[in-house]
Amino acid sequence: MFNPQPRLQVVPLFDDHECLVIDDFLESPQTWREAAITHREQFAPSTFAYPGVELYLPDGLQGALSDFFGSHIRARLGGRRTVHVTARLSLATLQPQALEARQWLCHRDSAGLPDRHCIIASVLYLFEDEALGGTSFYRPRRGDDETAALVHECSTLDNASFAARYPEVTPGYLLDSNAWFERMATVPARWNRVVFYDGNLFHSADLQQPERLSADPAQGRLTMNGFFSCLRQAAG
Repeated sequence: MFNPQPRLQVVPLFDDHECLVIDDFLESPQTWREAAITHREQFAPSTFAYPGVELYLPDGLQGALSDFFGSHIRARLGGRRTVHVTARLSLATLQPQALEARQWLCHRDSAGLPDRHCIIASVLYLFEDEALGGTSFYRPRRGDDETAALVHECSTLDNASFAARYPEVTPGYLLDSNAWFERMATVPARWNRVVFYDGNLFHSADLQQPERLSADPAQGRLTMNGFFSCLRQAAG
């Protein structure tokens, strides 16, 4: 299923943060895309902030991904023991005018996580049109309390109320730095490339050309997104 001899590239992001990139991740990536095409009617709107539809992977595939993660990735990104794994096929479909306020910003995957846990995330690009965009990483421009308030209110206020309170936030996909976040790095998309990173970093899909998005898994921005909750390694 996975490349038995993966070549990991360490890609610096900002400060001391880095991500791990593996090209030629799957031995047969086309099989995964064909499965998405076959099961396209089973994709459902995301219950999270993802701007599209998703399909959870069966337990066997999630288990295989967890094994790969434990063997090659976990210790390099600060994890000690894997507690929980979730993986799903995702297809970005929403145009900018259809987004909710929480989708106008970058995000983190660590909400509600216990202090002694960390979360490591991954995105596998299963599309060939690189113009559909990779993944960008951001650093907050303001303090923790201000940033936390912004993140909370983008999820609790309706679009009009949020826009009135934060007029400096442009509705639509985040495409570059703004008054709240500085874009620090972008990992380009490439067919059968996977990126593993600290899910506590602010990040966002780099959707510079949303008009290219499609609800067809054969043509659209199909990814496999993984989330790995781990116990943290001991400090020092």
